[in-house]
Amino acid sequence: MTERREEKAGRLRLLQIDERIRDGTYPNATTLAKAFCVSRSTIARDIDFLRDRYRAPLAYDSRKNGYYYTDPTFFIKSVMLSEGELLTLSAAMPLLEQYRNTPIEASIKQLFTRLLAMMPAEVSVDPSFVGKNISFISDPLPQIAESVFTTVFHALRQHCTITFSYRSLSRLEYRTHTADPYHVICQKGSWYVLAFCREHSEVRMFALSRMKDVFCTNSYFTIPEDFCPETYFDPSFGVWNTNNKPEKIELLFDASINTLILERTWHESQELHQNEDGSVQLTFTSNQMEEILHWVMSFGSAVTVINPPELAARVKEEAERVAEKYRAR
Repeated sequence: MTERREEKAGRLRLLQIDERIRDGTYPNATTLAKAFCVSRSTIARDIDFLRDRYRAPLAYDSRKNGYYYTDPTFFIKSVMLSEGELLTLSAAMPLLEQYRNTPIEASIKQLFTRLLAMMPAEVSVDPSFVGKNISFISDPLPQIAESVFTTVFHALRQHCTITFSYRSLSRLEYRTHTADPYHVICQKGSWYVLAFCREHSEVRMFALSRMKDVFCTNSYFTIPEDFCPETYFDPSFGVWNTNNKPEKIELLFDASINTLILERTWHESQELHQNEDGSVQLTFTSNQMEEILHWVMSFGSAVTVINPPELAARVKEEAERVAEKYRAR
């Protein structure tokens, strides 16, 4: 912790030294050491660092007994990242893949371009960290047309009604819809828009990946004051087209996977209890039964639904359908 504080203090001191040199006050090692309460040798190292790392055009004026820049336009870029911060930045780059082909991608690229422009001419990063020694595995992302993103986000900002063709999960053909976009949700790289569907006179969830031919109309709308987007999705389990009331979910996980269940936060309202036999009971509240059904099914026989009865019946029904498919082979 002490080394970390000293590192930050050193970076701040470099910026302040740079500022004093640009002010034309011709500071020297003695005056700088006194100003920053450090030794002359520390200032000497700072001066060498400015020359070597930032290629500062430093010169010493013997008549004025101080340093100055031979190029008066030079200054240290204000963003100075430590090696650890550079490594963190490098590691985060692959995680941004989920924003590929979205309006956010352009903003992120612009942000990183600005960061790079504010860094020294030469930055060295340990290649073992960003090379072969680390791999990132991301979820498969749906393909979304750039025009869909652009139009939906424009309509969201301008509060204008849109028309579009949409293909639902179980259909082969596209159907035309007219809707007022209220809110956009990104779930692990999948994008959805909560919109008031004019045909059905209700708020519905539309996946941007299933939309095409999106156009803004000349009609504008006002979002109702009582509209609450959180009613239609669960931050822990995702989105589904429902505004049902939340229910208490109770699940019992076998001892064979107790560590996996105990080590994670599955839901913000969860309660975990490990039984004497090693099994773990997980309890939380949610209204996203479809998402929870798929999640529960992913654990196979290692989980038992205790409550609600409707969820238990759905799991049993799905399991029987799966078994029937394989019995027919």
